[in-house]
Order: sequence, then C-alpha cells, then structure tokens
Amino acid sequence: MKSFKLSEDVFSWVSGFINLERGQKPKSFRIERMEVLAELANYPERCAPSIHIAGSKGKGSVTSMLSAMLNAAGFRVARYMSPHVTDIRERICLGDSYFSDDIYCSAGDELKNIVEERLPAVVKTQSKAASLFSPAADDGCEPTFWELLTLLFFLCARKAKCNVMVVETGMGGRLDSTNVLDPLVSIITLIELEHTYFLGSTIEAVATEKAGIIKKGKPLVLAKQCDEALNVFKEKVREKNSPLIYFPQTAELSNVKITTQGVDFTLSFNTDKNIAHMPPLSLSIPISGKVQAENASLAIAALKIAFPQIGDDAIRGGLKNLKIPARFEKMTGADMPPFIIDGAHTPESLTLCIETFCLLYGEGGVLLFGCAADKNCAAMAKIACPHFAKIFITTPGTFKASDPAIVYETFAEIAGREKTALVKDTQEAVRQAVLFARESRKGAEAQRGEGVPVLGTGSFYLAAEIRKCFCN
Repeated sequence: MKSFKLSEDVFSWVSGFINLERGQKPKSFRIERMEVLAELANYPERCAPSIHIAGSKGKGSVTSMLSAMLNAAGFRVARYMSPHVTDIRERICLGDSYFSDDIYCSAGDELKNIVEERLPAVVKTQSKAASLFSPAADDGCEPTFWELLTLLFFLCARKAKCNVMVVETGMGGRLDSTNVLDPLVSIITLIELEHTYFLGSTIEAVATEKAGIIKKGKPLVLAKQCDEALNVFKEKVREKNSPLIYFPQTAELSNVKITTQGVDFTLSFNTDKNIAHMPPLSLSIPISGKVQAENASLAIAALKIAFPQIGDDAIRGGLKNLKIPARFEKMTGADMPPFIIDGAHTPESLTLCIETFCLLYGEGGVLLFGCAADKNCAAMAKIACPHFAKIFITTPGTFKASDPAIVYETFAEIAGREKTALVKDTQEAVRQAVLFARESRKGAEAQRGEGVPVLGTGSFYLAAEIRKCFCN
C-alpha cells in the first residue's frame, strides 16, 4: 500500500467517500459501524480523556473555547469540530493549530490499511460486519466520510500523544460517529428543529437524538432549553443516573458589555456539588455577542467539572486569545465597509446574530444570504428582511445541496423584489454587496471608503466562500 506524503492527500482520499449524488440516508448513520471500525483500529478513542459536545447551535464555539482554555492550562489538546471554513484541517487540530503533516500522514496510512485490508477481511468472515458495510445489504453501506474522518481524528490524537480530546458531534448524537466516546463530561447546547429528515420533526425527537451522548454516571452540562427539550434531558439523566448541571440554575451572567471588539462579562456559579467553588470571574472574549458569553459559561462549567485543578489564569488567557473563524468575524481590506460573516444557519442563531449586528452597526445595512436546501429559509427570511435595506441571495458553496432561486423567491415575497437580488456566483455577490454598501453612504464616511455595514450569513459554507474572497 502506497503511503501518504502530504496531509492534503490524506483528506482528499477521505473526501472520496463523500457521495453527493447518492446523498445521505438515515441508514448512513449506524453507531455499530463506527464501533467495528474503532475495534479494528484498537480503540483510539480511548487514548485520552474526553469532553463531548452536541447541540443545534453554539457547539463549535464551545468546543473551541474548551480547547483554548485547556491549551492555556498546558494540556496537549486534540480538537475535533465541523465544518471547516478555510482549510479542512480545521476539523482535526492540535489545540488551535494543525497537527504536523507526519501525524496526518501516519494516521492516514493506518486508516487506509483498515479500510482496504482489515475491514474487507472482517466483512468476508463476519455476517454482522457484512450487513453493516455491504452496500448491497438492506441496512448497510460502505464506510462513510464522517466515520472515516472521525476515526482519522482519533488516530491523530493517539499518534500525537494528546492527553485530552475535545470532540464536537457532526449531527445529532445517538448515532453520530463520535458517540463511541465515554467522556468525562458531556455538553448539550441549545436545541432547535434541524436536520429533521434524520433527527425527527419535533423538538422532542431532536432532543432525544442529542441526549444519546449522555453516558451512565457522567455529568451533563446543559444550556437553557424549551420545556419540550428539557423534559427529554431530565428523563435521560434520570435513566443514566447522570448529574445534571443546568445553566439557568447553576450560573449567572452579569455586567455584559458588547462591543465591536468582543464581549466582556462576569460569570458567577451558584453552589453546585459538581463544580468546585470559584469566585465571580471577569472575562473577555474577542467575539461579539451575548451568546458567546453564554457559550463560554457552558465551556467553563464543563472544564471545572472535568479538570477542577485548572486555575482562573488559564480560563482568562484561553478566552482572551480565542480565534474562531466565521463566528461574527470581521473581514478586513482596503476601502472596506464593515463586513461581518457568521455561520448562523437556524432561526434562533440568525436572530441572535442579527440582534448583535444591529446593536453594533445599526439597522438598514446589506445582507448577503445563502442557505442549504434543508434549512427553514422561510422562517429566516421573516427574521432578516425587516432589518436590511438590500438583500443579496447567493449560493452557499457546493458541499450541500442548495437552491438559491427558491431562497430568492422566499425573501423577495417578504422584502419585495426591488430590495432583493439573486446573484448565484458568491464572488460576484460579495462584489455587488460591497459596492452597494459603499454607494449607500455619502459624505465623510464614503470619502474614507466606508459604507453601510454588510452581514454575510445563513451557512458556514457560505461564510467559507465569502472568506475566500478576502483571504485569496
């Protein structure tokens, strides 16, 4: 078997298991298949203690915050999250940096050996494996991109001798490929209706899938939830005999100050036997929005449960130096109007994003929007349209299926066709949005190259495409 020489070759090989024409089906998600792969790799998910994060929104921020604080405390952190914005290696990181090419390639060689040599041998001799991995079987298919990417992460963590893993689910929880973990603590962020084809069409169904990451006797840190979701989680922790640390009852935010430079706040924990006593903490995060303060609070609670010895300096330092692409990130360039990109892709996350955007930059800006076909664009149109003077609808990348024409019609029906434009090419949409923003403000601001603010949102994949326009 030929060895990999470059990390890009490893990820190219793994990406070959993406089949956009066939698409994903519910049978594409089988935790038993991941368990077979993990066994063939001699259980790399057990190489270090872990923290597991699920939820509909904010889980990427929580994952990055935990990694940053653990890194500041001196841990060798393996971080797994999705999607990536600029580089696919963002999904599999060593702290806030990439692993070396040697690690990616060595892990890739082991992964390829498992898929091309060990797995076929097992499929030939074991009927259970054959039913799981044979595309001809009623409930089987070849290993999926998500399973192989997750296993690649675990292999990288083991080869790099990481001493902690911070792991975000890809979708759902119960059947997600990351759910082979037995973490020190689990975190579940806010639940919304999402991926209903796979997770179910009610909040209770989605929450049930997310609750699948709760492990017997292991604490759950839970963000504020609606009653339907909260009842599901309360029942699951009772069933698992797992301590519940529910954010609204455990922690309090005060002195919240949101600026274009980020958010400052004070975090206080109430008496909770699962969290070591700590005085109120004054903290700063270089990402704007109250929601980021809430995400940080979840991360800190989990951190203090898993590693109570970590001090305040590591918490402050990790958060202060935090960098997360496409989370209310400001693009920079010569003669640029304020241009923010954010990966908000659900009605709730879009509401919070627009609230922060309008608080900092005012109403009447420019919206550059694109979303995948499985998103509730009608709900998001109702939220967004009243706040913007001009709306450009575009294509949110090519990784997921999308129909910009349908999104355009939905937004145009609410905002009017004069206010709404369809520009399918994202680079051209960025150019037109910036031009409109510059021409919409006269006087001293325009002379300095400024203009009305622009917000690009609706999908992480769109944020990635916009980012390429500024980074290339």
